[in-house]
Parts: sequence; structure tokens; C-alpha cells
Amino acid sequence: MAPNARPTVAPPLSPHLQVYRWTWTMLMSILNRATGAALYGGTLLVTIWLVALASGPKAYGAVAWFFGSWIGLLILFGYTWVLLNHMLGGVRHFIWDTGRGFEPNERMALSRLSLIASVALTLIIWAIALLLH
Repeated sequence: MAPNARPTVAPPLSPHLQVYRWTWTMLMSILNRATGAALYGGTLLVTIWLVALASGPKAYGAVAWFFGSWIGLLILFGYTWVLLNHMLGGVRHFIWDTGRGFEPNERMALSRLSLIASVALTLIIWAIALLLH
């Protein structure tokens, strides 16, 4: 090939996802962004609830009925997990901000722990809520 000749296919400018082996830290990074976006929807739910509460018994009754239905409970359950997962992701990043947890086994442990803890805390919160109801 001549010194000035160009290759027929240009190499990618950055590595693609096919190059990487999926890890817990990659998964939790994506989940942290997704849960952050989902929190906007959850904030809308809280706003709807507050507006209905301020609007009177009829409006509040309709919202309470929806949130008490199986689909409403499922949405609230998901919102609880989203909130806890995103919060624990923030704690994980705070630990990293202190300069700790950067060893490969520590990164994996923190990532696994944040996912497992968010699921466990969600189940505990809902178990307590249902027992008190």
C-alpha cells in the first residue's frame, strides 16, 4: 500500500459496546441514569397527589382510588425502588468522591451492594407499609 493511501474502511473513532465485557459497574451506571430520568415521573406523581389533596375530597378520592388499585400500587412500588436505587447510586458515587472504592473488587462489590440493597430496602418498606395498613 502506498504511504498516502487510505484504508477502504475507516476504523471506529471510539470503542463500541461489542468490545466491552458487561460488568456490574456498567449496569449500575446505566441504571443510575435511567432511575434519575424515572424520578421525573415520580415527581409528577407526588405533584398530582399534592394537587388532588389541595383540591378537595372528590379530587383526592379519585387519586387515592387510582394509587390504591393494583396498577397504582405497582407504579408506587416501582417508584420506591427507583428512588432507593438512585439514592444508593449517589452514595456509591459519594464513596468514590472520597477516593475510596476504586479497586476492581471494591467497585464490583459497591455496585452489587447498591442493587441488592435497593431491592431489599424496597421490599422491607413495602412489607412494613402493608403490615401497618
